[in-house]
Amino acid sequence: MSNTHGPRPLRWVKSTYSGGEGGQCIEWAPQHAATTGEFLVRDSKNPHGPQLALTAEGFAGLVTYAKRNG
Repeated sequence: MSNTHGPRPLRWVKSTYSGGEGGQCIEWAPQHAATTGEFLVRDSKNPHGPQLALTAEGFAGLVTYAKRNG
């Protein structure tokens, strides 16, 4: 029997701005952001490592930076 109580695991999505060669890849949790307003970002190569929590403005700045420097 599965436990339906408690928090659901986060669903992580790889950024479309991540490099295609498997090097610089980040993931974010869009459903968490939509629910809480907190934008979580992590290194896809280290999924159990630290996560960065950003505001909407901070996440927008990260996306802008990625577009310019990607």
